[in-house]
Amino acid sequence: MLSVRRLTKRYGTQLAVAGVDFEVEPGEIVGFLGPNGAGKSTTLRMITGFLAPTAGSVSIAGVDALRHPKKARQSFGYMPEGVPLHPELRVHEYLRFRAELKGVPGRAIGDAIERSLHQASVSDAEDRIIRQLSKGYRQRVGLADALLADPPLLILDEPSSGLDPNQIRYVRELIKAFSGKKTVFLSTHILPEVEATCDRVVIINKGRKVGEGDPRSLRSRQQEAYFVRFLGPGTEEAFRAALAKVPALSELELAVEGDLVRGRVRVPEAGAVDGLFRAVAEAGLVLRELAGEAKSLESIFAELTTEETAPRDEPDLDDEAAHEEEGR
Repeated sequence: MLSVRRLTKRYGTQLAVAGVDFEVEPGEIVGFLGPNGAGKSTTLRMITGFLAPTAGSVSIAGVDALRHPKKARQSFGYMPEGVPLHPELRVHEYLRFRAELKGVPGRAIGDAIERSLHQASVSDAEDRIIRQLSKGYRQRVGLADALLADPPLLILDEPSSGLDPNQIRYVRELIKAFSGKKTVFLSTHILPEVEATCDRVVIINKGRKVGEGDPRSLRSRQQEAYFVRFLGPGTEEAFRAALAKVPALSELELAVEGDLVRGRVRVPEAGAVDGLFRAVAEAGLVLRELAGEAKSLESIFAELTTEETAPRDEPDLDDEAAHEEEGR
């Protein structure tokens, strides 16, 4: 549904996006992650045709978006960060205006508005003046706008920006409801939102792709050491003596909490806990908890985006600076 190849954007000597590659399959929900200034919004602007790339290609539903931008735009709905609305209009008036701009046939506009309002769960506000709506409702109006022409692909830039926790949860459920029905490419800073909604993630840092895959596969690829947590009654000395009989274990950490001992130990591989369990049982000790310790998406994101991934002579250009440079 979306194919990006060697997408690059330069502003003079400054490199904002450097040869980014990824694909999004039909029906997928894919998260696009990166710290501030990583080039996310610049990439989305190039994909959606609002910004010309320096090099590379974008294909949307099999259409070359750079050579045939008007045809490519028929296949996606775009919700930018900070949805630009007309605050003096009522919701249905704004959506009618947008539907006409998008080329929705006149006889189909009423049905398109009704469908998009329902899909974005904002039907109860269709007669409200936009300036009177909460931030959460305005975000939903922006989503309804993106859905007006019933596109197969939705491109959403920070759809939960500025929302409170309840509103974030609501938007998350809306996005999850599109799984298998529409393709969603979603830029966000909210990692729990990604884990809850996305089939895969693409991570960029300093304009370069530094990670890609479903959250579970990313964890396994980034997992350099496997640790097991355990908890049980006994003494520190008893646990230490029991685990000393298992030579493959290392980096043992123990802490006493009342009559319980909480521990953490490195094992040679994720499944190598049988020896630990047997050693504890043979020592007459009991475990109340035994669990592997997997890396979180947050820790993986931090590792991938704090490493030096671009040459030092290529400055870090944030999206706002890029936008200003483009204006000049």
